[in-house]
Amino acid sequence: QLQLVESGGDLVQPGGSLRLSCAASGFTLDYYSIGWFRQAPGKEREGISCIGSGNGRSYYADSVKGRFTISKDNTKNTVYLQMNSLKPDDTATYYCAAASFCSGYVATATKLYWGQGTQVTVSS
Repeated sequence: QLQLVESGGDLVQPGGSLRLSCAASGFTLDYYSIGWFRQAPGKEREGISCIGSGNGRSYYADSVKGRFTISKDNTKNTVYLQMNSLKPDDTATYYCAAASFCSGYVATATKLYWGQGTQVTVSS
């Protein structure tokens, strides 16, 4: 059974850093493109970053470019999102998803496989 589990969310002060993890089980993560999405209260879920299968080419939304870095460790079957210089606007539930391909920074597929999400709160 294909499963994704996110972790690493926390309460952090503005300017701080967090690293989110997206651990895959039941499938080989490198065969899929993996995207990170976030959803803030009262807002739609938005894609923010995507890493392609195989070559691992990465893409970022303008809102996170230069602050967030997506990476993957195939030996651990895990994708990471390093988040630096966090802002209150980054507060959201963060989800990873396995997809067919990256359409720019948005993971795209007929069917996306989602994790359960991890909460990131940026506040002083």
